[in-house]
Amino acid sequence: MTADPKDAPFPTSPPLTAAATGSAPAEVRRVAISGYLGNTIEFYDFILYGSAAAIVFGPLFFSNLSPALGTIASFATLATGYVVRPLGGLVLGHLGDRWGRKQVLLLTMVIMGLASGLIGLLPTYHQIGVAAPLLLVMLRLLQGFAVGGEWGGAVLLAAEHAPPGRRGFITAIGQAGLPSGGLLSTVALAGISLLPGDQMLSWGWRIPFLFSFVLLAVGLYLRVRIAESPLFDELDAALRRKETPLMTVLRRPGPLLRGIAVTTPPVVCSTLIGSFAVSYAVSLGVPRSTVLNALSVAWVGAIVMTPVYGLLSDRFGRRPVYAGGAIAFAVLAYPLFWAIGSGSTVLVFLAFFTAFTFVSVAMSAALGAMLAEMFPTAVRYTGISAAYQLATILAGFTPLVAGALLALAGGGHHIGWVALLVLVVSLIALAAVRSGRESVGSSLHEAHEPAAEAVR
Repeated sequence: MTADPKDAPFPTSPPLTAAATGSAPAEVRRVAISGYLGNTIEFYDFILYGSAAAIVFGPLFFSNLSPALGTIASFATLATGYVVRPLGGLVLGHLGDRWGRKQVLLLTMVIMGLASGLIGLLPTYHQIGVAAPLLLVMLRLLQGFAVGGEWGGAVLLAAEHAPPGRRGFITAIGQAGLPSGGLLSTVALAGISLLPGDQMLSWGWRIPFLFSFVLLAVGLYLRVRIAESPLFDELDAALRRKETPLMTVLRRPGPLLRGIAVTTPPVVCSTLIGSFAVSYAVSLGVPRSTVLNALSVAWVGAIVMTPVYGLLSDRFGRRPVYAGGAIAFAVLAYPLFWAIGSGSTVLVFLAFFTAFTFVSVAMSAALGAMLAEMFPTAVRYTGISAAYQLATILAGFTPLVAGALLALAGGGHHIGWVALLVLVVSLIALAAVRSGRESVGSSLHEAHEPAAEAVR
């Protein structure tokens, strides 16, 4: 007996065509470069805020509080961006499954670039009082909303253009934009930290944010030149309007829950090391310039190694590459924080370099292709964005939670509870990876039955 199409867990895709084997090599290169530069720009803006929250936002926007409370308050504004990211992922993911990937990616870039540039124009608490932190939070919310739709769209656009045997490598090129954005933001803050303290707090901190306007112009020029996803173009318009993509994803929640679990460790690693560890090291007496230089070197290593891990995921599979990074994160969390707080310049450099070059990117390089292979074309933007951005809620609060755990433990070098948090999220992710199937080499151009099997 033939099943009724309306009972299918995901919408049916059209018959197999040439899109199943990937776009022309020249177009794949353009999409990969565009994804890389787009992620670089978006995460430059987003990570810049996290670094600024650890260093300058406390005295600028919360000067009415003690230094400790000011730092906590600035981390709280950092978390608001992560809280709104799931909303951005759901709204923009829905639009991406209806309008197309390219149009939504242009929108996310405009919102992010304008919000970040305007932060550089904000008056401080000394100038307009409580309105200053309120405006800061509002712009941070816009940043979070934009990033909510950027990452998923960039990943799936690259995945849907790439040939199956190269999908891990092509999506990893885009993933390398995350450490590239981190490097740009860290170098920018390291540069302004060379200014005298009063000049850095009066005008120097604004320069990296104002530079976002320049990056916005460059990013838009590159993004308008790429082609829409061939898989999206083949979807029938009536199929795209059939129902709400989120409801389609929630009908079979297994891939969504698994996607949330595997996304959590790499984004926790990024915020824990890239933001909390910076503040932690400085609080223990490590010079701010030393920490930022160590972080810059670590970002460089991550940029180089992300495509390498992507190639390894095409060669050996997504699951072993990801699992290696998750296990390393669980095992090395305590030694890494011990080294960061040791006061030794060599150990500080080694800890940051290890965390980003060999731990975080092993997970993030495999993650893009892994998530893209969990969902069918008609709801892929919504599925990827929902999984990734719901996981970032925990990541956004990680610096705040880590700071609270450290304070409850007595501060200083009592970092054991933070390491325990890392162990828990890593074990959950490993269980989720084990429960899924290996998807390397699979086609994203699915008919109904392969799609149904993929989401089991």
